[in-house]
Amino acid sequence: MTKFRLLAGVFAFATAITLVGVAEEPKKDIKTETKQEAKTEPKDPAKKDTPKNSAIVPNERKDARSVKLHLSFVERAKKGDVQVLFLGDSITEGWGNSGKKVWASTYESMKVANFGIGGDKTQDVLWRLTEGKELEGITPKVCVLMIGTNNAASNTAEQIAEGVKADVAELRKQRPEMKILLLAVFPRASGFKEEVAPKEKQNPKIGEINKIISKLDDGKMVKYLDIGPKFLNADGGLEKAVMPDMLHLSEKGYQIWADAIKEPLADLLK
Repeated sequence: MTKFRLLAGVFAFATAITLVGVAEEPKKDIKTETKQEAKTEPKDPAKKDTPKNSAIVPNERKDARSVKLHLSFVERAKKGDVQVLFLGDSITEGWGNSGKKVWASTYESMKVANFGIGGDKTQDVLWRLTEGKELEGITPKVCVLMIGTNNAASNTAEQIAEGVKADVAELRKQRPEMKILLLAVFPRASGFKEEVAPKEKQNPKIGEINKIISKLDDGKMVKYLDIGPKFLNADGGLEKAVMPDMLHLSEKGYQIWADAIKEPLADLLK
């Protein structure tokens, strides 16, 4: 009997030791573990932030020349009495330089203002219209808009077209009764030194831009007009006689421009 009791005691002691050895592990803090995993989770390389299209983000130019011209436009607008507004970049500004004689003979008798600034991109014009308030004081019947060539080096054709669309939308928003003569971006050929730049040497992005912005023509308030072919010769070449640097117009080029928009502009002014 004593031997039996001794064996029972040994068995009970061994069982207790075994239970202690397999005791339940302490529970993990699920919330803490989840947070730690979230912190160390690697980023999916396929998920990238979509970059903003700079062509539609209003941009204020702060170089002295641009500021001076902008302020002069604001002062001109305060005087009112503008029937036709030319809006754009250096090619538009050039009416006061190479195109001065053509401007005098064609538009001086009209109430016309030239708001062109060399180097402007679509986003710069957008700033001038919004924060720059260049339309305050004037209600033109027609705005002749040609913009986008300076975006060619930094934006895709689609992005540039969006920029042009943003400018047109802002003009329509601020002056819903004003009609817009939207000109196609003129042909160009960067760095070409020969007298004539054949079609294959001209910037192909220009055609891509124009194909998209042509759809902004609504048949009523916005008229799209491509006068680009008129600057080219019979073979489709771009001559220095028309664009000395294959971008900016000569006096001959400005005469071509004036003649090309004469009737469409007259129709829009009716």
